[in-house]
Amino acid sequence: MNLQAIIVEDEAVSRDILRNYIGKYCPSVHVLGEASTIDEALVLIRKHKPDLVFLDVEMPFGNAFDLLDEVGDRDFETIFVTAYDHYAIEALNSHASYYLLKPISIDELIKAVDHVAEIKKKENELQDMVLSPRSSAVPGKITIPIQEGFEVLDVQDIVYAKADDNYTELYLSNGKRKVVSKTLKYFENILKGHSFARVHKSYLVNINCITRYIKGKGGSVQLSNGKEVMVSASKKKELLAYFQQ
Repeated sequence: MNLQAIIVEDEAVSRDILRNYIGKYCPSVHVLGEASTIDEALVLIRKHKPDLVFLDVEMPFGNAFDLLDEVGDRDFETIFVTAYDHYAIEALNSHASYYLLKPISIDELIKAVDHVAEIKKKENELQDMVLSPRSSAVPGKITIPIQEGFEVLDVQDIVYAKADDNYTELYLSNGKRKVVSKTLKYFENILKGHSFARVHKSYLVNINCITRYIKGKGGSVQLSNGKEVMVSASKKKELLAYFQQ
């Protein structure tokens, strides 16, 4: 797994050594930037939002723990790099992923990076599970991913869904549109049992939102939001079955 990283180290020689080691022995790590002070580190962290920060403990005008206090809630992992072993307990209490002693052992550096990569991999797998569109444990709800996390939709608020290659456009009763990177077939499967019908290769409609059927070879349906959707001939019988006693 690739990791985006920042090096925070006040000594130029130590930065050079660590950067060179990373470049030579840890090809999965891309160094986004380097900082020699707490203020510089804060700017880089807030700008780049890294996966990993290599953090020297002792710096001018403060230390690593002051920096972490300034950052507050964080979603990056930390590898402490220091010449002193008496910070180990504090590092542990600060949820450090690894603790490297100077001079840096290449084997320990590789082990530390592999450890962080495994942590991030598990986090991503869990996040993918949660953020994938899926039926919620709460009846009548589904979740769809958004940039900040996921959004919970009431199934009955979905008027219809339209295929757009490997994406699906969800049209809601409040007039909003949601675009999700899943196929229409995917939504057809997760919305089974919620009164949705595939009326066309490109459309999945909420049966409860149909206000009118217009006759034809396949015909068409008018929905509660005014949208008229064509019904393919092969789907006509299945659709009309919903309205037969």
